[in-house]
Amino acid sequence: MRTRQVLWKLIRYRPWLYAADIAAWIVILLLELGVGYVAKLFFDSLAGASPAGLTMWSILALVLGVGMARVVSILIGALFDIRHRFSMETLMRRNLLAGVLARPGADATSGPTGEALNTFRDDVLIVTDLLSWLIDQTSFVSYAIVALVILIRIDARVTAITVIPLLGVVLAARAVSKHIRRFREASRKATERVTGAIGEAMEGVQTVQLAGAQEHVTAHIKELNRERLRTTIRDRLLSQSFHSFFWNAATLCTGLILLAAAEGLRAGTFTVGDFAVFVIYVGVLTEAVAATGDFMIHFKQAGVSLDRMRRLIRDPRGERAFAHVPIYLSGELPPIPQPRLGRGERLQRLCVDGLCYQRPDCETDGSERFELRDASFTVERGEVVVITGRIGSGKTTLLRAMLGLLPATGGSVTWNGSRIADPSAFLIPPRCAYTPQVPQLFSASLRDNILMGLDGDAGKLIDAVRLAVLESDIPQLHDGMETIVGAKGVKLSGGQRQRVAAARMFIREPELLVFDDLSSALDVETERLLWDRIFESSDRTCLVVSHRRPALRRADRIVVMRNGAIEDIGRLDELLKRSEEMRSLWCSQESAAAAAFTGT
Repeated sequence: MRTRQVLWKLIRYRPWLYAADIAAWIVILLLELGVGYVAKLFFDSLAGASPAGLTMWSILALVLGVGMARVVSILIGALFDIRHRFSMETLMRRNLLAGVLARPGADATSGPTGEALNTFRDDVLIVTDLLSWLIDQTSFVSYAIVALVILIRIDARVTAITVIPLLGVVLAARAVSKHIRRFREASRKATERVTGAIGEAMEGVQTVQLAGAQEHVTAHIKELNRERLRTTIRDRLLSQSFHSFFWNAATLCTGLILLAAAEGLRAGTFTVGDFAVFVIYVGVLTEAVAATGDFMIHFKQAGVSLDRMRRLIRDPRGERAFAHVPIYLSGELPPIPQPRLGRGERLQRLCVDGLCYQRPDCETDGSERFELRDASFTVERGEVVVITGRIGSGKTTLLRAMLGLLPATGGSVTWNGSRIADPSAFLIPPRCAYTPQVPQLFSASLRDNILMGLDGDAGKLIDAVRLAVLESDIPQLHDGMETIVGAKGVKLSGGQRQRVAAARMFIREPELLVFDDLSSALDVETERLLWDRIFESSDRTCLVVSHRRPALRRADRIVVMRNGAIEDIGRLDELLKRSEEMRSLWCSQESAAAAAFTGT
Protein backbone atom coordinates (compact mmCIF):
# COMPACT_ATOMS: atom_id res chain seq x y z
CA MET A 1 0.00 0.00 0.00
CA ARG A 2 1.58 3.27 -1.15
CA THR A 3 1.66 6.51 0.84
CA ARG A 4 -1.26 8.02 -1.10
CA GLN A 5 -3.38 4.92 -0.50
CA VAL A 6 -2.59 4.98 3.22
CA LEU A 7 -3.58 8.65 3.44
CA TRP A 8 -6.86 7.97 1.67
CA LYS A 9 -7.60 5.03 3.97
CA LEU A 10 -6.94 7.15 7.08
CA ILE A 11 -9.09 9.98 5.72
CA ARG A 12 -11.98 7.53 5.21
CA TYR A 13 -11.78 6.39 8.84
CA ARG A 14 -13.64 9.46 10.12
CA PRO A 15 -14.44 11.42 6.95
CA TRP A 16 -16.88 13.82 8.62
CA LEU A 17 -14.21 14.92 11.09
CA TYR A 18 -11.60 15.33 8.36
CA ALA A 19 -14.05 17.27 6.18
CA ALA A 20 -14.93 19.57 9.09
CA ASP A 21 -11.22 20.14 9.73
CA ILE A 22 -10.62 21.04 6.07
CA ALA A 23 -13.68 23.30 5.95
CA ALA A 24 -12.58 25.20 9.05
CA TRP A 25 -9.11 25.91 7.67
CA ILE A 26 -10.45 26.85 4.23
CA VAL A 27 -12.64 29.44 5.97
CA ILE A 28 -9.64 30.70 7.95
CA LEU A 29 -7.59 31.25 4.79
CA LEU A 30 -10.48 32.73 2.81
CA LEU A 31 -10.87 35.30 5.57
CA GLU A 32 -7.36 36.40 4.58
CA LEU A 33 -8.99 37.57 1.36
CA GLY A 34 -11.21 39.79 3.49
CA VAL A 35 -8.13 41.19 5.20
CA GLY A 36 -6.69 42.12 1.79
CA TYR A 37 -9.94 43.75 0.68
CA VAL A 38 -10.20 45.77 3.89
CA ALA A 39 -6.57 46.88 3.42
CA LYS A 40 -7.43 48.02 -0.12
CA LEU A 41 -10.37 50.06 1.17
CA PHE A 42 -8.24 51.61 3.89
CA PHE A 43 -5.38 52.72 1.63
CA ASP A 44 -7.74 53.86 -1.13
CA SER A 45 -9.62 55.96 1.42
CA LEU A 46 -6.35 57.63 2.41
CA ALA A 47 -5.77 58.43 -1.26
CA GLY A 48 -9.35 59.58 -1.73
CA ALA A 49 -10.29 56.71 -4.01
CA SER A 50 -12.51 54.63 -1.72
CA PRO A 51 -16.05 53.66 -2.80
CA ALA A 52 -18.78 56.13 -1.98
CA GLY A 53 -20.45 55.70 1.38
CA LEU A 54 -17.44 54.17 3.15
CA THR A 55 -15.93 56.22 5.93
CA MET A 56 -12.83 55.59 8.01
CA TRP A 57 -15.03 54.40 10.88
CA SER A 58 -16.90 51.89 8.72
CA ILE A 59 -13.58 50.55 7.41
CA LEU A 60 -12.31 50.17 11.00
CA ALA A 61 -15.53 48.30 11.83
CA LEU A 62 -14.83 45.96 8.91
CA VAL A 63 -11.29 45.41 10.22
CA LEU A 64 -12.65 44.53 13.66
CA GLY A 65 -15.31 42.20 12.21
CA VAL A 66 -12.87 40.33 9.98
CA GLY A 67 -10.40 40.02 12.86
CA MET A 68 -13.01 38.59 15.24
CA ALA A 69 -14.22 36.16 12.55
CA ARG A 70 -10.63 34.93 12.07
CA VAL A 71 -10.15 34.43 15.82
CA VAL A 72 -13.35 32.39 16.11
CA SER A 73 -12.62 30.33 12.99
CA ILE A 74 -9.06 29.57 14.14
CA LEU A 75 -10.41 28.38 17.51
CA ILE A 76 -12.96 26.11 15.80
CA GLY A 77 -10.34 24.84 13.37
CA ALA A 78 -7.92 24.07 16.19
CA LEU A 79 -10.57 22.05 18.05
CA PHE A 80 -11.35 19.97 14.95
CA ASP A 81 -7.66 19.53 14.19
CA ILE A 82 -6.75 18.36 17.71
CA ARG A 83 -9.56 15.81 17.77
CA HIS A 84 -8.73 14.53 14.32
CA ARG A 85 -5.00 14.23 15.06
CA PHE A 86 -5.64 12.41 18.33
CA SER A 87 -8.05 10.02 16.60
CA MET A 88 -5.47 9.15 13.92
CA GLU A 89 -2.66 8.68 16.46
CA THR A 90 -4.87 6.47 18.62
CA LEU A 91 -5.98 4.34 15.67
CA MET A 92 -2.46 3.72 14.37
CA ARG A 93 -0.95 3.01 17.79
CA ARG A 94 -3.82 0.69 18.65
CA ASN A 95 -3.28 -1.24 15.41
CA LEU A 96 0.48 -1.41 15.90
CA LEU A 97 0.02 -2.77 19.42
CA ALA A 98 -2.53 -5.32 18.19
CA GLY A 99 -0.09 -6.37 15.47
CA VAL A 100 2.73 -6.86 17.96
CA LEU A 101 0.51 -8.85 20.32
CA ALA A 102 -0.66 -11.07 17.46
CA ARG A 103 2.89 -12.23 16.75
CA PRO A 104 4.46 -15.27 18.45
CA GLY A 105 5.76 -14.11 21.81
CA ALA A 106 9.43 -14.82 21.07
CA ASP A 107 9.20 -13.02 17.72
CA ALA A 108 6.81 -10.18 18.51
CA THR A 109 8.95 -7.34 17.10
CA SER A 110 11.32 -7.34 14.15
CA GLY A 111 14.11 -5.43 15.90
CA PRO A 112 15.30 -3.92 19.17
CA THR A 113 12.84 -2.47 21.68
CA GLY A 114 14.21 1.03 21.04
CA GLU A 115 13.29 0.76 17.37
CA ALA A 116 9.75 -0.34 18.23
CA LEU A 117 9.31 2.53 20.69
CA ASN A 118 10.49 5.04 18.07
CA THR A 119 7.94 3.65 15.63
CA PHE A 120 5.10 3.92 18.15
CA ARG A 121 6.09 7.46 19.12
CA ASP A 122 7.77 9.27 16.21
CA ASP A 123 6.60 7.48 13.08
CA VAL A 124 2.95 7.71 14.07
CA LEU A 125 3.40 11.46 14.69
CA ILE A 126 5.04 11.96 11.27
CA VAL A 127 2.15 10.25 9.47
CA THR A 128 -0.36 12.30 11.48
CA ASP A 129 1.56 15.46 10.61
CA LEU A 130 1.29 14.55 6.94
CA LEU A 131 -2.50 14.39 7.24
CA SER A 132 -2.45 17.89 8.75
CA TRP A 133 -0.17 19.12 5.97
CA LEU A 134 -2.65 17.71 3.46
CA ILE A 135 -5.36 19.84 5.07
CA ASP A 136 -3.08 22.85 4.71
CA GLN A 137 -2.52 22.06 1.04
CA THR A 138 -6.26 21.79 0.39
CA SER A 139 -6.99 25.11 2.10
CA PHE A 140 -4.07 26.83 0.35
CA VAL A 141 -5.28 25.61 -3.05
CA SER A 142 -8.74 27.04 -2.31
CA TYR A 143 -7.18 30.36 -1.30
CA ALA A 144 -4.87 30.41 -4.34
CA ILE A 145 -7.73 29.91 -6.81
CA VAL A 146 -9.82 32.77 -5.40
CA ALA A 147 -6.79 35.05 -4.89
CA LEU A 148 -5.51 34.51 -8.43
CA VAL A 149 -8.92 35.32 -9.88
CA ILE A 150 -9.01 38.60 -7.90
CA LEU A 151 -5.40 39.51 -8.79
CA ILE A 152 -5.89 38.80 -12.49
CA ARG A 153 -8.99 41.02 -12.51
CA ILE A 154 -6.96 43.83 -10.93
CA ASP A 155 -3.93 43.47 -13.26
CA ALA A 156 -3.14 40.31 -15.23
CA ARG A 157 0.36 41.48 -16.25
CA VAL A 158 1.51 42.19 -12.68
CA THR A 159 -0.01 38.86 -11.57
CA ALA A 160 1.94 36.92 -14.21
CA ILE A 161 5.25 38.64 -13.40
CA THR A 162 4.76 37.90 -9.70
CA VAL A 163 3.36 34.35 -9.74
CA ILE A 164 5.36 32.63 -12.51
CA PRO A 165 8.63 32.67 -10.47
CA LEU A 166 6.76 30.88 -7.68
CA LEU A 167 6.01 28.02 -10.06
CA GLY A 168 9.74 27.76 -10.73
CA VAL A 169 10.31 27.39 -7.01
CA VAL A 170 7.92 24.42 -6.92
CA LEU A 171 9.81 22.72 -9.77
CA ALA A 172 13.09 23.23 -7.91
CA ALA A 173 11.51 21.64 -4.85
CA ARG A 174 10.69 18.45 -6.74
CA ALA A 175 14.30 18.17 -7.86
CA VAL A 176 15.63 18.37 -4.28
CA SER A 177 12.97 16.31 -2.48
CA LYS A 178 14.33 12.95 -3.70
CA HIS A 179 17.35 13.33 -1.37
CA ILE A 180 15.22 13.90 1.71
CA ARG A 181 14.06 10.29 2.11
CA ARG A 182 17.65 8.96 2.09
CA PHE A 183 18.81 11.44 4.73
CA ARG A 184 15.76 10.79 6.91
CA GLU A 185 16.29 7.00 6.82
CA ALA A 186 19.91 7.40 7.95
CA SER A 187 18.86 9.76 10.76
CA ARG A 188 16.14 7.42 12.03
CA LYS A 189 18.43 4.36 12.00
CA ALA A 190 21.06 6.25 14.00
CA THR A 191 18.39 7.32 16.52
CA GLU A 192 17.18 3.73 16.85
CA ARG A 193 20.69 2.50 17.62
CA VAL A 194 21.09 5.09 20.38
CA THR A 195 17.68 4.32 21.90
CA GLY A 196 18.28 0.58 21.74
CA ALA A 197 21.74 0.85 23.34
CA ILE A 198 20.43 3.00 26.19
CA GLY A 199 17.53 0.59 26.77
CA GLU A 200 19.85 -2.42 26.88
CA ALA A 201 22.23 -0.62 29.25
CA MET A 202 19.37 0.31 31.58
CA GLU A 203 18.05 -3.26 31.61
CA GLY A 204 21.51 -4.71 32.27
CA VAL A 205 22.83 -2.22 34.83
CA GLN A 206 23.80 -4.97 37.26
CA THR A 207 25.58 -6.98 34.58
CA VAL A 208 27.50 -3.90 33.43
CA GLN A 209 28.54 -3.11 36.99
CA LEU A 210 29.65 -6.66 37.77
CA ALA A 211 31.73 -6.74 34.58
CA GLY A 212 33.27 -3.33 35.34
CA ALA A 213 32.22 -2.21 31.86
CA GLN A 214 30.72 1.18 32.71
CA GLU A 215 33.31 3.15 30.75
CA HIS A 216 33.07 0.85 27.75
CA VAL A 217 29.25 1.10 27.64
CA THR A 218 29.40 4.89 28.06
CA ALA A 219 31.96 5.22 25.27
CA HIS A 220 29.84 3.01 23.00
CA ILE A 221 26.75 5.15 23.56
CA LYS A 222 28.80 8.33 23.00
CA GLU A 223 30.02 7.01 19.66
CA LEU A 224 26.46 6.11 18.63
CA ASN A 225 25.35 9.61 19.65
CA ARG A 226 28.10 11.18 17.53
CA GLU A 227 26.89 9.24 14.51
CA ARG A 228 23.33 10.24 15.31
CA LEU A 229 24.44 13.90 15.50
CA ARG A 230 26.08 13.70 12.07
CA THR A 231 23.08 12.10 10.37
CA THR A 232 20.60 14.40 12.13
CA ILE A 233 22.53 17.51 11.09
CA ARG A 234 22.51 16.39 7.46
CA ASP A 235 18.79 15.67 7.64
CA ARG A 236 17.90 18.92 9.39
CA LEU A 237 20.25 21.03 7.25
CA LEU A 238 18.63 19.88 4.03
CA SER A 239 15.11 20.26 5.43
CA GLN A 240 15.74 23.71 6.93
CA SER A 241 17.56 24.97 3.83
CA PHE A 242 14.67 23.77 1.74
CA HIS A 243 12.24 25.48 4.11
CA SER A 244 14.21 28.76 4.16
CA PHE A 245 14.45 28.81 0.37
CA PHE A 246 10.67 28.71 0.06
CA TRP A 247 9.84 31.21 2.75
CA ASN A 248 12.36 33.78 1.54
CA ALA A 249 10.64 33.77 -1.84
CA ALA A 250 8.17 36.25 -0.28
CA THR A 251 10.81 39.00 -0.27
CA LEU A 252 11.56 38.38 -3.95
CA CYS A 253 7.86 38.54 -4.84
CA THR A 254 7.35 41.85 -3.01
CA GLY A 255 10.21 43.36 -5.03
CA LEU A 256 8.70 42.03 -8.25
CA ILE A 257 5.36 43.64 -7.36
CA LEU A 258 7.05 47.02 -6.88
CA LEU A 259 8.87 46.75 -10.20
CA ALA A 260 5.85 45.53 -12.14
CA ALA A 261 3.37 48.01 -10.63
CA ALA A 262 5.56 51.13 -10.76
CA GLU A 263 4.26 52.26 -14.14
CA GLY A 264 0.62 51.70 -13.17
CA LEU A 265 1.08 53.65 -9.93
CA ARG A 266 2.49 56.62 -11.88
CA ALA A 267 -0.35 56.45 -14.42
CA GLY A 268 -3.06 56.07 -11.76
CA THR A 269 -4.32 52.76 -13.19
CA PHE A 270 -2.88 50.85 -10.23
CA THR A 271 -3.91 52.26 -6.84
CA VAL A 272 -2.15 52.06 -3.50
CA GLY A 273 -5.01 49.81 -2.37
CA ASP A 274 -4.33 47.48 -5.32
CA PHE A 275 -0.68 47.37 -4.27
CA ALA A 276 -1.72 46.45 -0.71
CA VAL A 277 -3.95 43.64 -2.04
CA PHE A 278 -1.07 42.27 -4.14
CA VAL A 279 1.36 42.35 -1.22
CA ILE A 280 -1.09 40.58 1.11
CA TYR A 281 -2.37 38.02 -1.39
CA VAL A 282 1.02 37.23 -2.92
CA GLY A 283 2.44 36.90 0.61
CA VAL A 284 -0.10 34.17 1.34
CA LEU A 285 0.52 32.61 -2.10
CA THR A 286 4.22 32.50 -1.24
CA GLU A 287 3.27 30.87 2.05
CA ALA A 288 1.25 28.34 0.06
CA VAL A 289 4.26 27.58 -2.15
CA ALA A 290 6.46 27.24 0.95
CA ALA A 291 3.87 24.92 2.47
CA THR A 292 4.01 22.87 -0.74
CA GLY A 293 7.74 22.46 -0.24
CA ASP A 294 7.24 21.46 3.38
CA PHE A 295 4.54 19.03 2.28
CA MET A 296 7.00 17.38 -0.12
CA ILE A 297 9.48 17.00 2.72
CA HIS A 298 6.85 15.48 5.00
CA PHE A 299 5.59 13.23 2.21
CA LYS A 300 9.03 11.70 1.75
CA GLN A 301 9.62 11.41 5.49
CA ALA A 302 6.19 9.84 6.00
CA GLY A 303 7.05 7.20 3.39
CA VAL A 304 9.97 6.13 5.59
CA SER A 305 7.72 6.05 8.66
CA LEU A 306 5.02 4.03 6.91
CA ASP A 307 7.58 1.43 5.84
CA ARG A 308 8.82 1.13 9.43
CA MET A 309 5.30 0.73 10.79
CA ARG A 310 4.55 -2.05 8.31
CA ARG A 311 7.85 -3.79 9.06
CA LEU A 312 7.24 -3.67 12.80
CA ILE A 313 4.17 -5.92 12.55
CA ARG A 314 5.09 -7.77 9.30
CA ASP A 315 2.27 -6.10 7.41
CA PRO A 316 3.67 -5.33 3.92
CA ARG A 317 0.31 -4.23 2.49
CA GLY A 318 -0.66 -2.11 5.50
CA GLU A 319 -3.99 -3.88 5.89
CA ARG A 320 -3.64 -4.26 9.68
CA ALA A 321 -1.58 -1.18 10.52
CA PHE A 322 -4.26 1.14 9.12
CA ALA A 323 -7.39 -0.99 9.54
CA HIS A 324 -10.62 0.72 10.56
CA VAL A 325 -11.42 -0.45 14.10
CA PRO A 326 -13.32 1.19 16.97
CA ILE A 327 -11.43 3.57 19.25
CA TYR A 328 -12.89 5.05 22.40
CA LEU A 329 -12.07 8.72 23.05
CA SER A 330 -15.20 9.66 24.95
CA GLY A 331 -17.96 8.03 26.95
CA GLU A 332 -17.65 4.76 28.84
CA LEU A 333 -15.13 2.17 27.80
CA PRO A 334 -16.57 -1.13 26.57
CA PRO A 335 -16.55 -4.00 29.06
CA ILE A 336 -13.54 -6.30 28.95
CA PRO A 337 -14.71 -9.66 27.58
CA GLN A 338 -14.30 -12.45 30.07
CA PRO A 339 -13.03 -15.62 28.37
CA ARG A 340 -15.36 -18.59 28.47
CA LEU A 341 -14.93 -22.16 27.30
CA GLY A 342 -16.86 -23.11 24.21
CA ARG A 343 -18.94 -26.23 23.86
CA GLY A 344 -16.80 -29.37 23.92
CA GLU A 345 -13.62 -27.45 24.80
CA ARG A 346 -13.05 -29.07 28.20
CA LEU A 347 -9.68 -30.76 27.89
CA GLN A 348 -9.76 -34.52 27.50
CA ARG A 349 -6.53 -35.06 25.63
CA LEU A 350 -3.72 -32.86 24.32
CA CYS A 351 -1.51 -34.47 21.71
CA VAL A 352 1.80 -33.12 20.37
CA ASP A 353 2.78 -35.00 17.23
CA GLY A 354 6.12 -34.63 15.41
CA LEU A 355 6.71 -31.03 16.53
CA CYS A 356 9.81 -29.44 15.00
CA TYR A 357 11.50 -26.06 15.32
CA GLN A 358 14.70 -24.55 13.99
CA ARG A 359 16.09 -21.12 14.73
CA PRO A 360 15.63 -19.20 11.47
CA ASP A 361 18.87 -17.24 11.87
CA CYS A 362 21.19 -19.99 13.10
CA GLU A 363 22.78 -20.50 9.69
CA THR A 364 23.24 -16.80 8.91
CA ASP A 365 24.50 -15.36 12.18
CA GLY A 366 27.16 -17.99 12.83
CA SER A 367 25.49 -19.33 15.98
CA GLU A 368 25.34 -23.01 16.83
CA ARG A 369 22.62 -24.87 14.98
CA PHE A 370 19.73 -25.91 17.22
CA GLU A 371 16.76 -28.00 16.24
CA LEU A 372 13.74 -29.40 18.02
CA ARG A 373 13.19 -32.70 16.25
CA ASP A 374 10.06 -34.82 15.97
CA ALA A 375 8.74 -34.22 19.51
CA SER A 376 5.65 -36.30 20.30
CA PHE A 377 3.81 -36.88 23.58
CA THR A 378 0.31 -36.71 25.06
CA VAL A 379 -1.30 -35.19 28.15
CA GLU A 380 -4.55 -36.73 29.41
CA ARG A 381 -7.04 -34.90 31.60
CA GLY A 382 -6.01 -34.93 35.28
CA GLU A 383 -2.43 -35.94 34.50
CA VAL A 384 0.83 -34.33 35.54
CA VAL A 385 3.40 -34.59 32.78
CA VAL A 386 6.94 -33.35 33.54
CA ILE A 387 9.46 -32.47 30.83
CA THR A 388 13.03 -32.79 32.08
CA GLY A 389 16.55 -32.77 30.71
CA ARG A 390 19.90 -31.06 30.90
CA ILE A 391 20.36 -27.32 30.34
CA GLY A 392 20.06 -26.65 26.61
CA SER A 393 18.28 -29.92 25.85
CA GLY A 394 15.24 -28.08 24.39
CA LYS A 395 12.69 -28.24 27.22
CA THR A 396 11.63 -24.58 27.04
CA THR A 397 11.82 -24.60 23.24
CA LEU A 398 9.40 -27.54 23.17
CA LEU A 399 6.91 -25.72 25.39
CA ARG A 400 7.14 -22.46 23.44
CA ALA A 401 6.78 -24.17 20.07
CA MET A 402 3.78 -26.12 21.36
CA LEU A 403 2.14 -22.90 22.64
CA GLY A 404 2.83 -21.01 19.39
CA LEU A 405 5.28 -18.63 21.06
CA LEU A 406 7.88 -19.92 18.59
CA PRO A 407 6.90 -20.69 14.98
CA ALA A 408 7.01 -24.48 14.62
CA THR A 409 8.52 -25.71 11.36
CA GLY A 410 6.68 -29.01 11.41
CA GLY A 411 4.30 -31.26 13.32
CA SER A 412 0.94 -30.55 14.90
CA VAL A 413 -0.84 -29.99 18.22
CA THR A 414 -4.36 -31.36 18.74
CA TRP A 415 -6.94 -30.61 21.44
CA ASN A 416 -9.45 -33.41 21.99
CA GLY A 417 -8.51 -34.81 18.60
CA SER A 418 -8.96 -31.52 16.67
CA ARG A 419 -5.89 -29.95 15.13
CA ILE A 420 -5.06 -26.47 16.46
CA ALA A 421 -4.47 -24.16 13.49
CA ASP A 422 -3.03 -21.28 15.53
CA PRO A 423 -1.70 -22.43 18.93
CA SER A 424 -0.79 -18.88 20.01
CA ALA A 425 -4.45 -17.84 19.70
CA PHE A 426 -6.00 -21.10 20.94
CA LEU A 427 -3.81 -22.14 23.87
CA ILE A 428 -4.72 -19.19 26.07
CA PRO A 429 -7.04 -18.89 29.11
CA PRO A 430 -9.41 -20.45 29.86
CA ARG A 431 -8.08 -23.39 27.82
CA CYS A 432 -4.43 -23.04 28.80
CA ALA A 433 -2.26 -20.76 30.98
CA TYR A 434 1.53 -20.52 30.94
CA THR A 435 4.19 -19.26 33.32
CA PRO A 436 7.67 -18.85 31.76
CA GLN A 437 11.02 -19.23 33.49
CA VAL A 438 11.27 -15.45 33.97
CA PRO A 439 7.71 -14.17 34.48
CA GLN A 440 6.80 -10.72 33.23
CA LEU A 441 5.30 -8.39 35.83
CA PHE A 442 4.27 -4.78 35.28
CA SER A 443 4.74 -1.62 37.29
CA ALA A 444 1.25 -1.84 38.74
CA SER A 445 -0.31 -3.15 41.93
CA LEU A 446 0.04 -6.77 42.97
CA ARG A 447 -3.74 -7.16 42.50
CA ASP A 448 -3.62 -5.82 38.93
CA ASN A 449 -0.67 -8.05 38.07
CA ILE A 450 -2.72 -11.09 39.13
CA LEU A 451 -6.05 -10.07 37.62
CA MET A 452 -4.75 -8.55 34.35
CA GLY A 453 -8.20 -7.34 33.32
CA LEU A 454 -10.34 -10.05 34.88
CA ASP A 455 -13.25 -9.20 37.16
CA GLY A 456 -11.96 -8.80 40.71
CA ASP A 457 -13.87 -11.68 42.30
CA ALA A 458 -12.62 -11.63 45.92
CA GLY A 459 -13.17 -15.33 46.50
CA LYS A 460 -11.27 -16.39 43.37
CA LEU A 461 -8.46 -13.97 44.19
CA ILE A 462 -8.07 -15.42 47.69
CA ASP A 463 -8.05 -18.97 46.31
CA ALA A 464 -5.43 -18.09 43.68
CA VAL A 465 -3.21 -16.38 46.28
CA ARG A 466 -3.44 -19.40 48.58
CA LEU A 467 -2.74 -21.86 45.76
CA ALA A 468 0.39 -19.86 44.87
CA VAL A 469 1.56 -19.87 48.54
CA LEU A 470 1.45 -16.07 48.68
CA GLU A 471 -0.88 -15.61 51.65
CA SER A 472 1.98 -15.15 54.14
CA ASP A 473 3.92 -12.74 51.88
CA ILE A 474 1.14 -10.21 51.25
CA PRO A 475 0.82 -8.90 54.86
CA GLN A 476 4.56 -8.15 54.80
CA LEU A 477 4.22 -5.88 51.76
CA HIS A 478 3.78 -2.16 52.41
CA ASP A 479 0.29 -1.85 50.91
CA GLY A 480 -0.70 -5.49 50.73
CA MET A 481 -2.45 -6.35 47.48
CA GLU A 482 -2.26 -2.68 46.39
CA THR A 483 1.55 -2.61 46.58
CA ILE A 484 3.11 -1.31 43.36
CA VAL A 485 5.63 -3.99 42.46
CA GLY A 486 7.76 -1.84 40.13
CA ALA A 487 8.97 -2.49 36.59
CA LYS A 488 9.28 -6.27 36.03
CA GLY A 489 8.38 -6.80 39.71
CA VAL A 490 11.68 -5.35 40.91
CA LYS A 491 10.31 -4.80 44.44
CA LEU A 492 9.64 -8.52 44.86
CA SER A 493 12.02 -11.43 45.34
CA GLY A 494 12.54 -13.96 42.55
CA GLY A 495 10.38 -16.51 44.33
CA GLN A 496 7.60 -13.97 44.91
CA ARG A 497 7.62 -13.01 41.23
CA GLN A 498 7.24 -16.66 40.24
CA ARG A 499 4.34 -17.17 42.65
CA VAL A 500 2.57 -13.96 41.53
CA ALA A 501 2.75 -15.27 37.97
CA ALA A 502 1.41 -18.63 39.20
CA ALA A 503 -1.51 -16.87 40.94
CA ARG A 504 -2.22 -15.09 37.64
CA MET A 505 -2.59 -18.54 36.07
CA PHE A 506 -4.68 -20.07 38.85
CA ILE A 507 -7.29 -17.30 38.94
CA ARG A 508 -8.09 -17.99 35.29
CA GLU A 509 -8.95 -21.63 36.11
CA PRO A 510 -7.51 -23.00 32.87
CA GLU A 511 -8.00 -26.53 31.62
CA LEU A 512 -4.23 -26.96 31.24
CA LEU A 513 -1.55 -25.44 33.48
CA VAL A 514 1.86 -25.09 31.82
CA PHE A 515 4.82 -24.30 34.10
CA ASP A 516 8.38 -23.69 32.97
CA ASP A 517 10.63 -24.36 36.00
CA LEU A 518 8.14 -22.69 38.32
CA SER A 519 9.88 -23.50 41.59
CA SER A 520 13.48 -22.70 40.60
CA ALA A 521 13.69 -19.68 42.94
CA LEU A 522 11.78 -21.21 45.88
CA ASP A 523 13.11 -22.63 49.12
CA VAL A 524 12.48 -26.32 49.82
CA GLU A 525 9.50 -25.86 52.15
CA THR A 526 7.71 -23.34 49.91
CA GLU A 527 8.31 -25.55 46.90
CA ARG A 528 6.88 -28.60 48.69
CA LEU A 529 3.81 -26.66 49.81
CA LEU A 530 3.27 -25.22 46.31
CA TRP A 531 3.29 -28.63 44.65
CA ASP A 532 1.07 -30.07 47.40
CA ARG A 533 -1.55 -27.42 46.70
CA ILE A 534 -1.29 -27.70 42.93
CA PHE A 535 -1.73 -31.47 43.03
CA GLU A 536 -4.44 -31.55 45.72
CA SER A 537 -7.08 -31.55 42.98
CA SER A 538 -7.19 -34.76 40.98
CA ASP A 539 -8.87 -32.93 38.08
CA ARG A 540 -6.02 -30.44 37.59
CA THR A 541 -4.01 -31.06 34.40
CA CYS A 542 -0.38 -29.90 34.40
CA LEU A 543 2.48 -29.82 31.92
CA VAL A 544 5.64 -28.94 33.81
CA VAL A 545 9.25 -28.29 32.84
CA SER A 546 11.34 -29.19 35.88
CA HIS A 547 14.35 -31.15 37.07
CA ARG A 548 13.34 -30.86 40.75
CA ARG A 549 12.62 -34.07 42.64
CA PRO A 550 9.22 -33.04 44.13
CA ALA A 551 7.83 -32.54 40.63
CA LEU A 552 9.45 -35.68 39.21
CA ARG A 553 8.08 -37.86 42.02
CA ARG A 554 4.51 -36.64 41.42
CA ALA A 555 4.58 -37.01 37.63
CA ASP A 556 2.25 -39.45 35.92
CA ARG A 557 4.73 -39.42 33.02
CA ILE A 558 8.16 -37.87 32.51
CA VAL A 559 9.40 -36.73 29.11
CA VAL A 560 13.21 -36.93 29.01
CA MET A 561 14.85 -34.62 26.47
CA ARG A 562 18.36 -34.64 25.11
CA ASN A 563 19.92 -32.48 22.36
CA GLY A 564 16.59 -31.22 21.04
CA ALA A 565 14.82 -34.58 20.91
CA ILE A 566 12.71 -36.72 23.22
CA GLU A 567 14.88 -39.61 24.39
CA ASP A 568 12.36 -41.49 26.54
CA ILE A 569 8.92 -41.23 28.16
CA GLY A 570 7.67 -43.08 31.23
CA ARG A 571 7.15 -43.09 34.98
CA LEU A 572 10.02 -42.20 37.28
CA ASP A 573 10.67 -45.75 38.47
CA GLU A 574 10.62 -47.09 34.91
CA LEU A 575 12.99 -44.42 33.63
CA LEU A 576 15.44 -44.89 36.50
CA LYS A 577 15.74 -48.53 35.49
CA ARG A 578 16.16 -48.12 31.73
CA SER A 579 17.34 -44.56 31.02
CA GLU A 580 20.96 -43.61 31.66
CA GLU A 581 20.05 -39.94 31.04
CA MET A 582 17.30 -40.05 33.69
CA ARG A 583 19.64 -41.68 36.22
CA SER A 584 22.24 -39.00 35.56
CA LEU A 585 19.67 -36.22 36.07
CA TRP A 586 18.38 -37.85 39.26
CA CYS A 587 21.88 -38.25 40.70
CA SER A 588 22.77 -34.66 39.86
CA GLN A 589 19.74 -33.56 41.88
CA GLU A 590 20.90 -35.73 44.78
CA SER A 591 24.39 -34.15 44.62
CA ALA A 592 22.91 -30.65 44.48
CA ALA A 593 20.70 -31.36 47.50
CA ALA A 594 23.67 -32.71 49.48
CA ALA A 595 25.79 -29.68 48.60
CA ALA A 596 23.00 -27.33 49.67
CA PHE A 597 22.59 -29.23 52.94
CA THR A 598 26.32 -29.11 53.81
CA GLY A 599 26.74 -25.56 52.56
CA THR A 600 29.45 -26.50 50.04
